[in-house]
Amino acid sequence: MLVYLSKKVSTCKTDRSFALLATSFRSFLNALIYYCMLLQIAIPNDVPLRCVAWHGTRGYIACGGVDGMLKVLKLEPQEDAEGQLKGLAAPTALTMNQTLEGHDVGSSVQVVTWNETHHRLTSSDSNGHIVVWVLYKGVWYEEMINNRNRSTVRDMQWNRDGQKVCIAYEDGAVIVGSVDGNRIWGKDIKGVQLVQVAWSPDSKVILFGIGIGEVHIYDSHGSYNSKVNIQCLAGATGAVKLTSVEWYSGINGYAAPNCASLVVVFDNGRAQLMKNELDESPIQMDVGYDPGISGEVEPHWVTDGFAGRQQKDVSVIQFYNTLGEHLHTLKGPGKAPLSVAWEGNGLRLALGVAQYIYFANIRHNYKWGYFSGTVVYTFRKPEKLEHCLVFWSTTDGEKHAKAVKNLLHVTACRDLALLAAEVDDNPGEYVLLLCNALGTPLESKYINMEPRFVAISHTHVVAASNSAIFIWHYRTASRLAVSELTHLSRKGWEGQERLIHVDELPAEVLDGAAVDFSIAARETNDKICSVGVSNQRLIVGRESGSMQYYSLPGVSLDGSVLHGSKPEHLAFNCTSTKFSVVDNMGFLNLYELDVHSGAEAAVVATQLELQRKDVWHLVWAEDNPDLFAVMEKTRMYIFRGVEPEEPIQSSAHICRFTEMTVKSVLMDEVMQDPENPSIQDHLLDLDIKSLRDTRSLLKSVGLKDTCQFIEDNPHPRLWKLLAEASLEQLELELAEKAFVRCKDFAGIQFVKKLHHLDVSNALNFLSL
Repeated sequence: MLVYLSKKVSTCKTDRSFALLATSFRSFLNALIYYCMLLQIAIPNDVPLRCVAWHGTRGYIACGGVDGMLKVLKLEPQEDAEGQLKGLAAPTALTMNQTLEGHDVGSSVQVVTWNETHHRLTSSDSNGHIVVWVLYKGVWYEEMINNRNRSTVRDMQWNRDGQKVCIAYEDGAVIVGSVDGNRIWGKDIKGVQLVQVAWSPDSKVILFGIGIGEVHIYDSHGSYNSKVNIQCLAGATGAVKLTSVEWYSGINGYAAPNCASLVVVFDNGRAQLMKNELDESPIQMDVGYDPGISGEVEPHWVTDGFAGRQQKDVSVIQFYNTLGEHLHTLKGPGKAPLSVAWEGNGLRLALGVAQYIYFANIRHNYKWGYFSGTVVYTFRKPEKLEHCLVFWSTTDGEKHAKAVKNLLHVTACRDLALLAAEVDDNPGEYVLLLCNALGTPLESKYINMEPRFVAISHTHVVAASNSAIFIWHYRTASRLAVSELTHLSRKGWEGQERLIHVDELPAEVLDGAAVDFSIAARETNDKICSVGVSNQRLIVGRESGSMQYYSLPGVSLDGSVLHGSKPEHLAFNCTSTKFSVVDNMGFLNLYELDVHSGAEAAVVATQLELQRKDVWHLVWAEDNPDLFAVMEKTRMYIFRGVEPEEPIQSSAHICRFTEMTVKSVLMDEVMQDPENPSIQDHLLDLDIKSLRDTRSLLKSVGLKDTCQFIEDNPHPRLWKLLAEASLEQLELELAEKAFVRCKDFAGIQFVKKLHHLDVSNALNFLSL
């Protein structure tokens, strides 16, 4: 996932006092979230914000603040002049900026919440004044007003279907009403200060958060049941206050079967994730904040964010997955805690800080891969527990869908996809599965360790746990020689397998010896955090920043190098002479492997003079060891060695880089409607600058000048373009030279035949 804030926003339909500013913003990177830029919107008259809410389906953003300020905004992507920029790279326009006047100037709007089913906005202020707003002909109007002057509304929540709203007052009063404004029931909870309310996904349970740190369970009719078992406060000292209770509605499905969907957060930084209100074994966390913390659930419940401030007066958001594993930290401006709201599709965050709203783009690390002209990806249907695995042909648009349980990883290489999953009927056993472009399984391997990280090359599959690496030298029927097919029919090709511990030197293994998975049970103090593999080498990254590289297929340790930070993404170039490292802060570095001969032969990794930041994806070219494509924010950079070309605006994930063309897919857009991907709308073929320049030079200047340009930027495809252009102009010597440089033997023979023809015959021959 990537989080960054876009600065490509036009100011259409805005009033004079509404400023749009662009500024740098330090974000976060790991497998999910990266460095970012942010759009800063300044509220008129420097009015401090108190709350922000984002409509999940229609994109309206409500923000409330002091002096009765309430605004509704809307950001929408706009097509660029050529209609080429799509996704998060497209420019964004502020298409609505309406001030809603219904709250007293002397009050502060403290709570705003959307009814996403019936498209209502409900707001309340510090005087207890509640207003329901409805959209009519593009303008928001008051629909209903309620005024209870005795106390302040601390929280309001609509249930999943939008039929009921629960209003919690600070003095313990509770009102449950219907969408048409009728009161269903009311209750006074004596002797408590209410601070939070949350509906269960089925609307049968209501949770009330009490200021002293308790969470009470009531049924939907207002009858008390029990208290939530709060375990994360064990050992805590001093007064503790509850700051957030969020319960994911399940409307977009779950990240995994029986995963956590309820989060409870306290002002001392303690929090717990729960499967339901009666969960006796919650996941406990300490997010390490000072008071001012709040929690916010991501719409697809892949991550949840906690906003607050640390001692250095820096606003932060920390992201965790549903297992309670910390993903990364987003640091932002401002001393006050953030008010955080997710966009409905999970691709952006709205951050309310002081008198500003910042918008952060989110880039998810989808389970996907590209191979053999096919994009393979997975998604979940809300009503299904299994993953839906789609094999989508990018040539004819044909799709093949499979249901897979307990899927952990998806990746691909050349003509095979690699799936890693836990065996459904045998917990603790996992399977590595190789599939073709139709989704047909070709080979499988069962392992008795959890594959936390996987990688695949043309010859090897690698799966790593926290402490061990499993290497499978695979072969499929399509790759066997003819002489081996008879043997294959009698006893399938099993391939060669190795299992090594990350702290130990690989030991020699006898042919046919079984893999001892007890090695994986031995722990390490420096866990594995990433793996990369090519046909010739394997590299393993560790949390300390150490990277160990091995030669294949013998699996011998060639050496190690200490990187300055935790490596998150490792990849080799096409000749295995260089590898790239993207660390957990989004910085990219390159290393070159030098083989030192002599009595003490060694392979030494030397860091090259290149460092880039904000990197979230990288793919090496398949036909040139010095070319690679890098995604930074919403820009794609092509590097030749350590020198970048001019960037291309794009937010797509890179599929393949070959023949100076980068094929990419707009995975964010695909995942919005994963059952209906579009070749026309979701696939991009981007030519790199040197290819575009060569075509332009061939049209505008002579062949000799173009030849000199290609000499300075050599590539077989450029030489082939020059050869074809030279043939059209009967510059046979230059054509022959170009065919030689691109190693096109058929082209060379063709030019030789043309040499034996006179000019008129050659022209007639070329016109055929």
